[in-house]
Amino acid sequence: MTPDAMPALYALGSVLRAHGYTAETTSEGLRVSRDDGLAEVITVNPREDDGGRLWFFTVRQAPLAEAARITDALMAVKSRLNGGG
Repeated sequence: MTPDAMPALYALGSVLRAHGYTAETTSEGLRVSRDDGLAEVITVNPREDDGGRLWFFTVRQAPLAEAARITDALMAVKSRLNGGG
């Protein structure tokens, strides 16, 4: 991850915590989990096919949302953790 990634991860983590998820920064990225232990790790990296703009990705490199679009990322993470993605 680039140094520019951290503010985006902190912002997403804050919003996810406000929605009742556990979100903590780790060496891999932002680990987001539900109360039952189901978890997803989110990273932020440039997306080459979008002009190098920063995007949120799963740890398996599935794109979620542009890093500037926190609400879109919130919805994508919630969907993944609730069986929709």
